[in-house]
Amino acid sequence: MKQDVFQARHEAEWTALERWLDLRARPPAKQRTHDAEGLFGDLDFPAAYRRVCQHLALAQRRGYSVLLIDRLQDLVHRGHLVLYRPHPPRWHAAIQFFAADFPRLVRRHWRSMGVAALLFFGSFVGVVVALQVRPELAHSLFEPAELAKFEAMYDPAQPEAKLGRESGSDVKMFGYYILNNVSIGFRTIAAGFFACIGSVYVLLFNGLFLGGIAGHLTAIGYGGPFWRFVAGHSAPELLAIVISGGAGLQLGMAMLAPGRRSRGRAFVEAGVDMAKLALGVFAMLVFAAFVEAFWSSIGWMPDPVKFSVGGLLWLLIGLWLWRGGRGAAHAA
Repeated sequence: MKQDVFQARHEAEWTALERWLDLRARPPAKQRTHDAEGLFGDLDFPAAYRRVCQHLALAQRRGYSVLLIDRLQDLVHRGHLVLYRPHPPRWHAAIQFFAADFPRLVRRHWRSMGVAALLFFGSFVGVVVALQVRPELAHSLFEPAELAKFEAMYDPAQPEAKLGRESGSDVKMFGYYILNNVSIGFRTIAAGFFACIGSVYVLLFNGLFLGGIAGHLTAIGYGGPFWRFVAGHSAPELLAIVISGGAGLQLGMAMLAPGRRSRGRAFVEAGVDMAKLALGVFAMLVFAAFVEAFWSSIGWMPDPVKFSVGGLLWLLIGLWLWRGGRGAAHAA
C-alpha cells in the first residue's frame, strides 16, 4: 500500500487520538469528558492505542517517510504515558470528583434532570396547593392513623420536643435516615432500567407523598414546625432524589433510544455515568441524613436561624451543581 493511501485512510483516526491526548495532557482540574466534536470517549482509548501501535509497525516495515514514522512514534509514546501513568492519590481523585466531575456530569444530562425535577417538584407543589383548597383530599392519600402520626410529630403545642420523630436518639436516627434516604435514591436510579417507567413512578410517588404531608400539616395549622424541620436538610435530600430520577431516566433512554450506538454499548455507557451519579447521590444523602438527625430535629431553634441555614444550603448546593467544574470545562 502506498504511503499516501495509508495516510489518507487513517488520518482522521490519528487526528482524533492527538486531540484526545492533548486534552489529557491538561491538569486534571481542566479536563472534561467529550463524546462529540471529533473526540472519542475514554473507553475507546485502549483500542485506539493498539491500532496506532499497529500502524507504526506497518509504517516501519514498509519503509514510509521519516516524518510519518516520527509522528506515529510520538503518538505511541504519548499514549503509553497516559495508559501506564500512576494513579493520583485517592483523596485527590475524591476531591476532583465531588468538586468538578459530579456537577459536570449532572449538567451533561440536563434534559433528564429537568424532566425528573418537573415530575418531582411539579407533583409536590401541585398536591400542596390542592390540599390548601380541599383539605379533605388528605384522606385519599393517607390512612387516618398515618395522619395522626404526622400531626403528633409536628404538634406546635410541644415546642421542646424533637421535630419530625416520635422517639430515638440523634445517632440512632442518623443511621435510620441514611438507610431510608439511600434506599430511596438507589431504587429511583435502578427503576429506570424498566423503560423509564419505574423512575417516573418513584418520582411521582415521592412528590405526592412528601407534598401530601406538607400540604396537610400546613392546612391544619401545623406548617410552622414542619417547615422548620425540613428547611435544613431539604436541599441535599430533594435534589439528590431529583438527580437519582434523572440518572434512572437516562438509563432507561439508553435502552429505548440508543441512537447510532448499539443498545449494549449505550447501556454500558449509561451504566458508567449512572454509577458515578449514584456515588454523588450517596454522599448528598448521607449529608442530608446528618443534617436531619442533628440539626433539623431541634425544636427550640428560632425560625430565622432555621430558615437562614436552609436557604444557605439551597444556595450553596445550587451553585455547586451549576458552577462546579464549569471554568475547567470552558478552558477545555
